[in-house]
Amino acid sequence: MIAALVQINTTVGDLAGNAARIVEQAARAAEAGAQLIVFPELALSGYPPEDLVLKRHFLRACEQQLEELAGKLPREALVLVGCPREIAGHPANTAVAFASGKIAGCYRKMALPNYGVFDEKRVFTAGEKPMIVQVNGMRLGIHICEDSWNSASPAATLLANTGLSALINLSASPYHRGKLSLREETLRAMAARIRAPLLYCNLVGGQDELVFDGASLVLDPARGPVARARSFEEDALFFSLPEPGESSRGAKSAQDVEWIIADLPAGRTKSVKPRIEPALDDLAEVYSALKLGVRDYVEKNGFAKVVVALSGGIDSALVATIAVDALGKDRVAGVTMPSPYSSGGTIADAGLLAKNFGIEFHTVPIRGLFETYLAELQPLWPDRAPDITEENLQARIRGNIIMALSNKFGWLVLTTGNKSELATGYCTLYGDMVGGFAVIKDVPKTLVFELARWRNARGGVVIPPSTIERPPSAELRPDQKDSDTLPPYDVLDAILERYIEQDLGVDEITAQGFDPAVVRKVIRMADGSEYKRRQGAPGIKITPKAFGRDRRMPITNRYGG
Repeated sequence: MIAALVQINTTVGDLAGNAARIVEQAARAAEAGAQLIVFPELALSGYPPEDLVLKRHFLRACEQQLEELAGKLPREALVLVGCPREIAGHPANTAVAFASGKIAGCYRKMALPNYGVFDEKRVFTAGEKPMIVQVNGMRLGIHICEDSWNSASPAATLLANTGLSALINLSASPYHRGKLSLREETLRAMAARIRAPLLYCNLVGGQDELVFDGASLVLDPARGPVARARSFEEDALFFSLPEPGESSRGAKSAQDVEWIIADLPAGRTKSVKPRIEPALDDLAEVYSALKLGVRDYVEKNGFAKVVVALSGGIDSALVATIAVDALGKDRVAGVTMPSPYSSGGTIADAGLLAKNFGIEFHTVPIRGLFETYLAELQPLWPDRAPDITEENLQARIRGNIIMALSNKFGWLVLTTGNKSELATGYCTLYGDMVGGFAVIKDVPKTLVFELARWRNARGGVVIPPSTIERPPSAELRPDQKDSDTLPPYDVLDAILERYIEQDLGVDEITAQGFDPAVVRKVIRMADGSEYKRRQGAPGIKITPKAFGRDRRMPITNRYGG
């Protein structure tokens, strides 16, 4: 039997559009000889649908689409589609099996994740039994994503001795750095547990802060990956399942497993050669995730164009580069807003970056506006020396200007703050934090530099080398450098990774050789900036623990480490 794992890019709530895509791709797979066609988890609704599934009219609309799919999907194939359904009065995350023009059965996800970005126990009711589809002498177990992440779970143990020909997993597994190797290791353990190949079909595309990387897999319990689809793009991975052997014919029929019988016409006898797409290297993987996240956020939310405030610094240069690579130069505008403290070098670099890409570019000096603000406000604080107030005024003037352009032309503002700045509060509310989408909010500053160098080494030098080499500065006062306020970024990012992503405390971090005073300062800054992060724009998750849904900390918090 030829199987096709079809990783598609869906949009949450676009039921008709997602259904049309499923029908189109299923027809192509069947024409290529597939008799088993698998789509990702919740492909019909998009993932994650969040509180949409608590709306009964949304579930009724999903059900209507399922009824229509039954008559449109290839009758000669078993097609598995992920969809939310109302079962016994409760929403369930299900895999619906279609065969011979009808719904043959429905499996409910048993293991509902409730950690990190996942909140499925809040909106879904878990299933109680695994499912096996018996088709043309083959026994196919069904899992949905988390079901396969614990080889000792009931979803696994109840299938372990049933003589499966293969285990099919419909998944929507979001990307973060290192996820591919973690995923393969975890799924290989499950394949070994059930002693059968595991066919894993993953979603692809961007949805708000999440990016799904595809990279669908076929894993052999002994050899590991024997087929892999492309990463970060739609793809169909074909694989020839071996004919059922004696082990499946003689295996038990477990009472705690739901069975479906589906008879299909005899399929084509030819086999397909397994295809293993190479895994991307680390920086290529991260850059691809950022690019896909930008493209899908802009496209799926109906924006025609984006705008980036180009300071001449490394962060805005990287954001603009990602935007051009994701959308094309005609859909990106840049604006530079020099202040009295902007250097000739940064002003020149902002213009050079815009010229290198050929994007629309505007210069709006803020000196006059800044001086007007100072003149109007000075009577309110006579005899007080300049401080951070005047610095933040400049950032907020810039925020007003770029949002005016957004309002006037309908452009989406891409903010340029990185994870290191957001972690420590080295950013201005209603200033440089203003915008609709925060492209690099989960990218530490050291990684920003790595990605800039990586991009310049591939596809021509587009980011001016002086932008990368210049010591970082907010340029809000004379001779200002980030190092005046923050530890060196290599030290800062190492501490932040341990505190934010690994959840280590002060003593544990200092035990690894860091200066205790620096550690306490960084943690104090991170904890004191939670209120800022709550008001920031959504952005793309690329680390194992991003701010927001991954890390839900109280704003009012007196625990110090």
